Amino acid sequence: MKFAPKNILPILAFVPLMSLVRGDESADLAQDLTNPLADLITLPVQANYDDGFGPLGDGWRLQTNIQPVIPFEFNEHWNLITRTIVPVIYQEDLFPGAGSQFGLGDINLSLFFSPRSPSDGFVWGAGPVLLFPTATNTLLGADKWGAGPSLVMLRMQGPWTYGFLANHLWSFAGDGDRNINNTFLQPFVAFTTEKAWTFSAQSEMNYNWTAEQWAIPVNAAVSKLHTIGKLPVSLQAGVGYWAESAANGPDGFRFRLQANFVLPR
Repeated sequence: MKFAPKNILPILAFVPLMSLVRGDESADLAQDLTNPLADLITLPVQANYDDGFGPLGDGWRLQTNIQPVIPFEFNEHWNLITRTIVPVIYQEDLFPGAGSQFGLGDINLSLFFSPRSPSDGFVWGAGPVLLFPTATNTLLGADKWGAGPSLVMLRMQGPWTYGFLANHLWSFAGDGDRNINNTFLQPFVAFTTEKAWTFSAQSEMNYNWTAEQWAIPVNAAVSKLHTIGKLPVSLQAGVGYWAESAANGPDGFRFRLQANFVLPR
């Protein structure tokens, strides 16, 4: 793996925030943030650095995902939770002779209908996932419209949260030379302490049925809930390893920083 420290300076820009926030800590809120279906308005901003791309292994990517989560009261028994991923990408040497690209990637929107009253800590939600061809460069996205089913199932038991998120996307319009037929699986487990520290592990597995290839990163992270004024924010740092990667995909370690803001309703 080729690792250039100068390439992750945009990620490290988040670090000074960690010294600026103080305030009351809440283990309950910290654990709620491990639940992707929590009845909270949140704004996670997640920066990921991966390298080892391309036939020579010298390509790298810095991808910042802006991921607003907004719950709506659908009726007295059900919530509708919207989870949007807006990727902003800078990449170099992923494709021979293509140089660097910067811009917006394809937007992914998941809609989960979830019971408002969990049973014995068991939470679930299901609905559609949609892919929009919003990339500002053809090398930053698939140039396809996509849709499919999505499911989240989890349990919150004491300080533990564990479960999985899964979806499948098929393309149905767009560039005729490209095709999407992908399954995404995200098992996760998290442990939250009384001091509002959260230790978590997860994977973000993707199987491309067309190419018959897996991409499997294994990630571990630690986060701490703080407040900026009256605004709760969870700050997270993590590291991962690509146990399996598609041809010309990332290799070796990955690095992640995230700030998850809890917004007033």
